[in-house]
Amino acid sequence: MAFSAIIAGDTLAKALEPVSALVDECKIRLNDDGIGICAVDAANVGMVDMELDASAFESYEATGGVLGVNLERLEDVLSMAESGQVVHFELNEETRKLDIEIGGLEYTLALIDPDSIRQEPDIPDLDLSGTYVFEGDHLDRAVRAADLCSDHISVDGVADDKLVFSAQGDTDDVDVTVERDDLPSGQLGDECSSLFSLDYLSDMKGPIGSDTKVSLRVGDELPIKLRYSLADGGVEVVNMLAPRIQND
Repeated sequence: MAFSAIIAGDTLAKALEPVSALVDECKIRLNDDGIGICAVDAANVGMVDMELDASAFESYEATGGVLGVNLERLEDVLSMAESGQVVHFELNEETRKLDIEIGGLEYTLALIDPDSIRQEPDIPDLDLSGTYVFEGDHLDRAVRAADLCSDHISVDGVADDKLVFSAQGDTDDVDVTVERDDLPSGQLGDECSSLFSLDYLSDMKGPIGSDTKVSLRVGDELPIKLRYSLADGGVEVVNMLAPRIQND
């Protein structure tokens, strides 16, 4: 297995942020057309599938294979890069370590046995009736508003009309509505409602910029699927979040 690459530190840091929001270590798949990471948190509640295209690298060579990585340590190394500075990676096949060079800084990152890392999840094919596309600031506002009174958030699709985020606390309630005019594309679906952990959704929305186009697929008491792009389309991210089971 061989791997060498050069990439802007900012770009790689952005690509890893959706992953580290859920897990501390992961398998990085080295594909011909870039790298991919698919991971699920220990509670099987949140999932991420991230693809970083080879076109986002200044140089990219890989012969396939899987690297096991401690994300916290890798992100700490990337934090040493100044804005716009490139990072060089070279896999040492003899030591099974990753040599990283940033300017005059040289760092050798010990890799993890991929077999010791949690198995990658299968992405389920769900019957999600509605797809809503909107800008990231709507999601950010909804999460911040829900956090005022609750630790859960309900995502409700109103048939062929709008999307409503709501939360109910012990004494207070809040609704945030995304009207049809703010849903420029997508297929508005049937009436549906699901309840989710606010902490998970807050972590997932962290990497999403205010003007980032977000595709949200929803169903009735089903997981939601979030899809968005980063780094001028070089990074594609899909998140899935399982609903909270409501007791009758």
